[in-house]
Amino acid sequence: MRFEGKVAVITGAANGIGLEAAQGFCREGAKVLLVDRDAAGEARAAALRAEGFEARFQQADVTKSEDVRGYVEAAVDAWGGIHCFFNNAGIEGKVAAVQDQDEADFDRVIAVNLRGVFLGLKHVLPVMIRQGGGAVVNTASTAALVGSAGISPYTASKHAVLGLTRSVSGEVARQGVRVNALCPGPTDTRMIHSLEDQASALGSNDVAERYRAAIPLGRYATVTEVVAMVLFLCSDAATAITGGQFQVDGGRTACPGGSALR
Repeated sequence: MRFEGKVAVITGAANGIGLEAAQGFCREGAKVLLVDRDAAGEARAAALRAEGFEARFQQADVTKSEDVRGYVEAAVDAWGGIHCFFNNAGIEGKVAAVQDQDEADFDRVIAVNLRGVFLGLKHVLPVMIRQGGGAVVNTASTAALVGSAGISPYTASKHAVLGLTRSVSGEVARQGVRVNALCPGPTDTRMIHSLEDQASALGSNDVAERYRAAIPLGRYATVTEVVAMVLFLCSDAATAITGGQFQVDGGRTACPGGSALR
């Protein structure tokens, strides 16, 4: 029960990695606030309560400061503080060459993936500083570490999240707050399958097979594997770790061409 007596707030918690993280924090003893624009988060929180966990849902658009302030206040009003913040909400955008990217789509990706992370930090960090500490994990991506042709808005947003993480970690370290970046590679969620479908619709062949072939492990990560890193980074086992980037990518960024020996 690594998080017994602690409060965790998770954005993008209605599905995928965020939902698995909410379940993981609950099983480890935390009180958990699930945050999502998708109202299905209420049913997810209700299912956790039915299992005996303490979980609530706050519907919010992470691009709106008043909504972000609202979920922070909801957690503090309910449980008195925020000890763990998984700043996770994100979208993939459209697959297209940069000259074919729609400006409105670009703005939306930057708003959710970067502005949403910034606003989360802006409103959560004062709570953590007042209480004397906390742990933040911002969801970046392996797209924060290398170029990713065809998803330039997403790649730009994730590079920015990594820079934001590094800068902010230095600002709050002396106040006992740790800030790290999670960098998942292709993970078996809706997002990677959306990218596969979009690339296929543009005429690419064997997209899923090619994506997997570029990963030394030969497969996508599971959400459970990704969430294990989140739980570690928020735990007392990681109290000397801040400002870092942590890949969960099957070796993709270490050896981007896969293996010539297979």
